[in-house]
Amino acid sequence: MIYVSNVKTLPPEIYKTPLQSLIYQTLELLDLSFERVDTDEAISIEDCAAINKRLDVKIVKTLFLCNRQQTSFYLFVTKGDKPFSSKAFSQALGVSRVSFAPVERMEAMLGTKVGAATVFSALWDKGNDVQMVFDEDVLAEEWYGCSDGTTTGYMKIRTEAIVRDFLPFANHRILVIGGQFPPGVVSMDESKEMRGEGNSSGGP
Repeated sequence: MIYVSNVKTLPPEIYKTPLQSLIYQTLELLDLSFERVDTDEAISIEDCAAINKRLDVKIVKTLFLCNRQQTSFYLFVTKGDKPFSSKAFSQALGVSRVSFAPVERMEAMLGTKVGAATVFSALWDKGNDVQMVFDEDVLAEEWYGCSDGTTTGYMKIRTEAIVRDFLPFANHRILVIGGQFPPGVVSMDESKEMRGEGNSSGGP
């Protein structure tokens, strides 16, 4: 059975990676509350279930993808229990077939290792070389569960805080893929309009 700590609301006393340090510094700067747990490395479905239960959230699946030429990179966030189709993803974005990006690219571009991919890597991607892509089903959830940039730390934060506070601060726009991906993609602004979260006056 994997070790999962009690829920904590303060940052770790000792940071394991530069990205992890940057994440918690940013959350403090933006005054965004969170809950987190320390764990052993999660390697099985049962391990993930134990983390989900302790945090009372479903940890998202975060995939680092690229095209064959390694000239276009994507960080795709979807629900943890949803199967991934490279073909469907590529069709939805209208791009050439993607595959998982090399490990060395992940370390250089996201500041993480395999198993620790996180939306918070937007802080590391200062050149906006990685396009953030969200499954709309993730955005429909009140809470967002993810890695804190390590394979032994997970957190729970409001989805709204990620979209409306963190990502704009990190200077990243997101694309939103609907349902099982095809027929298309919308920007975050378009997604808000469809949900009735845009300009309430109905003006431009």
